[in-house]
Amino acid sequence: MMKKILIRVVIGVVVVVVVVLVVAAMFLGSIVKKGVETVGPTLTQTDVKLSSASISLLSGSGSIKGFVLGNPAGYKGDFAIKVGKVDLGVQPASVFGDKVHITHLRVEAPEIAIEGGPKNNNLTKIMDNVEAATGGAGSSPAKPAGPSQGAARKLQVDDFVLTGGKVHVSTLLTGGQPVTLPLPDIHFTNLGEGPDGITAGELTRKILGEITSETITVLTKDVANLGKGLMNSATGALQGATEKVTKGIGDLFKKK
Repeated sequence: MMKKILIRVVIGVVVVVVVVLVVAAMFLGSIVKKGVETVGPTLTQTDVKLSSASISLLSGSGSIKGFVLGNPAGYKGDFAIKVGKVDLGVQPASVFGDKVHITHLRVEAPEIAIEGGPKNNNLTKIMDNVEAATGGAGSSPAKPAGPSQGAARKLQVDDFVLTGGKVHVSTLLTGGQPVTLPLPDIHFTNLGEGPDGITAGELTRKILGEITSETITVLTKDVANLGKGLMNSATGALQGATEKVTKGIGDLFKKK
């Protein structure tokens, strides 16, 4: 009799644990989504949207879908950075601690739209906002980070990879026409390693800073080469037209 009761108790406990984990996993996704859409704008001073987030507390695997970083005031594009999907891995137990341990973040095929020149553009403006919010690059934070900004929670990211990125750019060098260029892969390891970890703001500054740097490199290098190509094409066309006109005038005098 006692054995049957014990078995029922054990089964009951297992069922409760499973239910708790399922419910926690369901709410964890909404917590991540709310966190991104709450903390993001305080750092970037732009709209930050996320379609969905899901994390399994059993396996630690998850994904973030439909991430969109808007443009700062004064820029016309619908977005500055857009990502369809981010795969991530988390050590489940760390979710309930003071430092969330992220084993990997893989950003797939992001789209970056840049407006302006190499020195002043939408991405550099966003970086200025992030620097001001986090006190980076010698600036002081606009205001102390409160609990709503995730000040108490630290992060550790073992492996960050951004791959398959594209840069959309339209400048005078491209004749005002939009041009899409490849963005080199970006890879970081051991971010926030150690007991102190890294804040969400510091992580944003690190990753966004590298994206901005690589994008501007693409802008100044590849677009400049493209501009030279367009200029050479235009020069060639002009020379061809001049030769035709000269030949026509010569033929006209020959007939006389």
